[in-house]
Amino acid sequence: MAGSHRPQVGVLALQGDFREHAAVLRGLGADVVAVRRPEELTDVDGIVLPGGESSVQDKLSRTFGMAEPLKQAIAGGLPVYGTCAGLILLADSILDGIAGQQTLGGLDVVVRRNAFGSQLDSFETDIDIPELGEEPMHAVFIRAPIVESVGTKATAIASLSDGRVVAVEQGNLLGTSFHPEMTGDIRFHAYFLEKVRAHAG
Repeated sequence: MAGSHRPQVGVLALQGDFREHAAVLRGLGADVVAVRRPEELTDVDGIVLPGGESSVQDKLSRTFGMAEPLKQAIAGGLPVYGTCAGLILLADSILDGIAGQQTLGGLDVVVRRNAFGSQLDSFETDIDIPELGEEPMHAVFIRAPIVESVGTKATAIASLSDGRVVAVEQGNLLGTSFHPEMTGDIRFHAYFLEKVRAHAG
């Protein structure tokens, strides 16, 4: 139940690797709701937008009537964490989207879709994220977007060695180009849950 000491976190379950996020969140003590309909959004203290195919998630969110309720929730301060495709959905602007592709917006960034190339160009690397402690995070990039520019409202919290931004934060919003749900490193989800608990409290 929203507002309880055990946070209720939604994972947008229209497409993508939502099950992996749900498993990490449950392991951290959250109650997890697979969100596919607008009414399921009303009881959550925060929501994760998973990796997958951003253009498909965009179309499905509009088809199932989720896009506008999600936009309203984001504007209302609901904590939201987007990974890979989820970062694209959260961005205010997208480059290289397919014709007609839309975003939910809220995160003051411009992202480039599939910035690293195809599935064959997926890679892994260690990145420093001071907000999560001294130990670098092993990050997995799969057909990942890149943050081309960060607006005045958002803050870059992780970059590759060449300076390209791969994680951003803005109030209750978090976005990463990579997939922490795949590596066993739970720090990003734990960091997100801190926001969820603070918002619920």
